[in-house]
Amino acid sequence: MSSIFLTGGTGFLGSYVVHELLERSDRSVVLMVRGRDDAHRLQKVWTALSWHLSPEAFRAVRDRIRIVNGDLHAPGLGLSSADRAHVLDEVDSVLHIAASLNRKSAKACFNTNLRGTLSVVKLGRELADRGQLERFSQVSTSAVAGRRFGEVVTDDETVDWDRSDYDPYARTKKFAEHLASELLPDVRRLVMRPTTVMGDSRTDKTWQTDMTMAFATMARLPVVPIPPDHRLDFVPGDWVARCIATLHLLPKPKHEQYNLGAGHGSTTGRRIAAALKADGQSIRFSRPLGKPFDWTMRAMSRTPKGQPLRPIGSIMKVFWPYITYDTVFDNTRVVAEVGERPAPFESYCAPMLRWSRAHGLKNPEPPPLP
Repeated sequence: MSSIFLTGGTGFLGSYVVHELLERSDRSVVLMVRGRDDAHRLQKVWTALSWHLSPEAFRAVRDRIRIVNGDLHAPGLGLSSADRAHVLDEVDSVLHIAASLNRKSAKACFNTNLRGTLSVVKLGRELADRGQLERFSQVSTSAVAGRRFGEVVTDDETVDWDRSDYDPYARTKKFAEHLASELLPDVRRLVMRPTTVMGDSRTDKTWQTDMTMAFATMARLPVVPIPPDHRLDFVPGDWVARCIATLHLLPKPKHEQYNLGAGHGSTTGRRIAAALKADGQSIRFSRPLGKPFDWTMRAMSRTPKGQPLRPIGSIMKVFWPYITYDTVFDNTRVVAEVGERPAPFESYCAPMLRWSRAHGLKNPEPPPLP
């Protein structure tokens, strides 16, 4: 009995974490994946892990990966009786990463981030009642901090129930944390809250997320409507995944809550501009244009479906508060525990942007399934 039950393993951050767990331990992972059949689910796992593993390396670890058909929206996670029996017999920790990042849809966030998390917590409760749950780890988000401006937020002060939330994503993730703490009070629990995750500090190749596209959109503007010295808490996916895997595997983490952010090492618009200038791109800033830009993006997000401006407006409307709130999340705890600071965003943003544009802001097709 040494398997980790993991949700969200076929997503951007989840794929990094699965790779780190396989690299850093001899543990097996049980990946809950929604799909039409076994072949479809295996293809989804390979598509995600092909970012990190060669076909030969994937074959070498394949026997440590068990894929079970599951759905966060289904009763009992939609697990078959055989898969559920395997989970209950073999799993001794849970790492819940899956989430809806659809900040525009309260329904999507409610169904995935609340109903889905409740089902995962209930599975954890069943494992705990059998006396075999060593740890329940939950990947949350710094967005649970709510509306902030000009602050440095510590780990234990991130959730403040008196603060308003920016969007349904932040609201449901905050309550998902509360669900786990209320229903698993006797379980060793970890809450890890990444800030804005973009790119990979080791390579220019980067998964195309909404935030990557938002950054690419901002970088094309003739004038960026933010103060150049506002702090931007951006971190690379490889560092965040190493933190998540390391903390989950630690026998005794020192704390229950960890901010996975750049903290006082957060970048600024000025530093990003200098990095892009060295790469041949010029960026200027203008704070007075902030409100008109916000209004324009909101108007673009309301244009009819199919219009080319709508996706840009929708993305920028969602992420604008997190770009302009000049707030960072203290990372003293995680750096002490993991022994590594995140690479500064300005050290890898230019090659990341160049690669993203070269690929049309789309993820390339994976190699054939080995």
